[in-house]
Amino acid sequence: MKMKQISVYHVDAFTRRPFEGNPAGVVPDAGELTLTQMQKIANQLNLSETAFLLPPSDPEADFRVRYFTPQVEIPFCGHATIASAWLLANESGWADRADHITFETQVGLIPVYWEKEGKEAVKVTMTQIPPKVKEAPFIDKLALAGLIGIDAEQLDERYPIKLAHTGNWTLIVPVKTHQAVDAAKPKQQELAAFHKQHSINNTHLFTFDAKPGVDLYTRDFAPSIGIPEDPVTGSANGALAGYLALENLTGGKTDLIIGQGDALGRPGTLYVTVLKKGAGKEAAAEPGTDTDDAADTDVMIQVGGAAHVTIEGTLRLTES
Repeated sequence: MKMKQISVYHVDAFTRRPFEGNPAGVVPDAGELTLTQMQKIANQLNLSETAFLLPPSDPEADFRVRYFTPQVEIPFCGHATIASAWLLANESGWADRADHITFETQVGLIPVYWEKEGKEAVKVTMTQIPPKVKEAPFIDKLALAGLIGIDAEQLDERYPIKLAHTGNWTLIVPVKTHQAVDAAKPKQQELAAFHKQHSINNTHLFTFDAKPGVDLYTRDFAPSIGIPEDPVTGSANGALAGYLALENLTGGKTDLIIGQGDALGRPGTLYVTVLKKGAGKEAAAEPGTDTDDAADTDVMIQVGGAAHVTIEGTLRLTES
């Protein structure tokens, strides 16, 4: 029986060490794969997301990327974008001939730049699409606390619970302490149904009560798309940064370090920068303002980190 051989990689994103951070599957030459094959491969790899790189349709892009969880295709994935850029920069020679790469995704063009030491990229940073924030009027705090499995008194009343977006709609939930974030035990089936009911991709817990050297600590749950918990999330933390910027909650900081993954034994670090178009221009939204229209904001979010290629292999597919 004739076989088609496809290269595939496991890349641990937002870490320099194997078996930490968030593992993404990357298939760098997916141009001949069908959507059914992509979904089956993502299910076989059984990672939170797998990125499939295809020839671009946009002349400004270098690759088109499609992202799949084990169950469904999603519009955007941050850690798989970082993993893909890292792989191309350091394994395919892109760092030798360019300073960045541009991915065409379902949410728009995502440029990813790298910092080099010698010939090696040591950090890659993506600019996400402009953030949006909107109210979540359907939220009952007591019921939400029950869904995510924390004491309702641990919800941090200083910050609003809202929906934020830099590619996927994320429910942003402020929590008082690192310990309360780690103690969360979501009711996965009920939370999945809640997400589907309200067209939410994931629920993202955050606290400013973080360990030394880190500004925020987070956890992320996305059971409706087949991810009970995502170890270190580039898109959700980008949405969080957008929420903080648009709600004027950064305390004037433009650079944030976010830690995630500790609760799963896969610690990772994200380096986030909040950019504003126009020198000295204030954030477009006052606290509490609904910024559902992306054109209303001049805020841009960059999310960066390192990665480690942990597994390289070959998929053998029957050509029939």
